[in-house]
Amino acid sequence: MPPEPDHRLFFLLQRAAHTLRLTADRRCLAAAGVTTAQLGALFAVRDQRGLTQQELARTLGLRQSAVTPLVARLTAAGLVARRAHPHDHRAVVLELTDAGAAAVRAAAPEIDRFNAEMRSLLGDDGFAGTAAALHKLAHWRPLPDR
Repeated sequence: MPPEPDHRLFFLLQRAAHTLRLTADRRCLAAAGVTTAQLGALFAVRDQRGLTQQELARTLGLRQSAVTPLVARLTAAGLVARRAHPHDHRAVVLELTDAGAAAVRAAAPEIDRFNAEMRSLLGDDGFAGTAAALHKLAHWRPLPDR
């Protein structure tokens, strides 16, 4: 008799996220010299012209305190540049450098390979359904505690 399926959703999500992150980080580091967290920031900077560090934090769903060292590492690596905000002297705008754009391009085949493996594992319907469910979970706002 096969074992009963595990219904501890939070545990399963944590375990899956850990396994996927380790695998994706290893591949992205080998292909482009960046982690998936760094790659997510590079995508956001590329896709949203004039993005501030505060907006990057919001886009990535991170606290400003987590984004500050992330941006510092990307800047030190020459992947992102900071420039003065045109209207707010307290803010800086993040721009993707040529090296940052090259890192995004170098990571693209690994992202495609990773997604192809997930499609193979889950099937096309399972992949689409999983992506939709994870999108819902990522944007879920729990009810306030009573």
